[in-house]
Amino acid sequence: MKNILLCTDGSSYGENSYKYGAWIAKKLDATINVLSVTDIRSQQAVSTGNLSGSIGLGASEDLLKKLVDLEHEKAKINHQRAKLILNTAKESLTNEGVTEIKLSHKTGFLVDLLHEFEENADLIILGKRGENADFASKHLGANLERIVRGSKKPCFVTPRDFKPINKVLIAYDGSPTGDKILNFLQEVPLVKDLEVNILMIDKSGDSKRTPERLQTAVSKLQEAKINCEGYFIQGEVEKAISDHINNHDINFLIMGAYGHSRIRSLVIGSTTAQMLRSTRIPVLLFR
Repeated sequence: MKNILLCTDGSSYGENSYKYGAWIAKKLDATINVLSVTDIRSQQAVSTGNLSGSIGLGASEDLLKKLVDLEHEKAKINHQRAKLILNTAKESLTNEGVTEIKLSHKTGFLVDLLHEFEENADLIILGKRGENADFASKHLGANLERIVRGSKKPCFVTPRDFKPINKVLIAYDGSPTGDKILNFLQEVPLVKDLEVNILMIDKSGDSKRTPERLQTAVSKLQEAKINCEGYFIQGEVEKAISDHINNHDINFLIMGAYGHSRIRSLVIGSTTAQMLRSTRIPVLLFR
C-alpha cells in the first residue's frame, strides 16, 4: 500500500483524521493525498432567474448584478477557506512525521468527484461526521454512507477524538468479505506489532462450523506473524461487538461494510451503521 486518500472539510472530525492518517502512513510508508471539496451549493447566492416580471426591469438587472458579484465573492472566500484547510492538514501531517503529502482542492460534490482520486488510492480516510456534526450528533455524515457504498477501496472512518491504537478487533463472519479482510492484513502490515482479537458471533446457535472457521482465521494471521487471539460468542451481533470493545479496551475495529441481506449492495449493513454511530473508535470498512 503506497497511496492514502484523506478527505477533509476542516471540521473537528477532519482535523483528528490527520493524526490517524499519519499513524497509517508511517506504518505503511505511504503517501497521503489530502482532498478538500467545496460544495458548489455553498457559493450560489440565490436563483438568478428572470425577476423582471415581479420587480421591474431596471431593479432586476441591478439585483442580478449584485447576486453575480456575491457569488464571485463567495467563490473567493471558499477558495481561501480550502487553502487554509489544506495548509492546516499539511502542517498537522508534517508535525506527525509524514513526509510525502499531496494537496488537492475541487469544487463540486465529494461523492461525484471521488472516483477521480480513489483510482490511485489504496485506502480512503474520512471523518464519521462533517462540518455539521454538532447539529446531528446521533447521525452519520451525509457523505459517509454514499462513499462507502460507492467506493471499492477500504474506508477508514475516524471518530471525533484521537486515541493511540494498540488493540484491534476484527468482526469476522466467515464471508468472502471477511476473508478479504484477512488477506489484506496478511499482505499489509497495518496491525503488526498490535494485539489483535478476532470475534465470531453465532446469532442462531446452529452453526457447528463456526469455531473451526474461527481457528482457521486465527491461524492465517498468526502465520503472518500477527499477535492474534480468537473469541467465539453466541448472541446478538451488535451487543457482542460493543461488549467486546468495552471489556477488552479495543481502540480499532475492522469489519465488513455490509451484511448478508438481499439489499446489502444498496445500504450499509444495520450492524455496521450501529457500530459507526455508537463507537468512539476508528472503524476500517471493507466491501
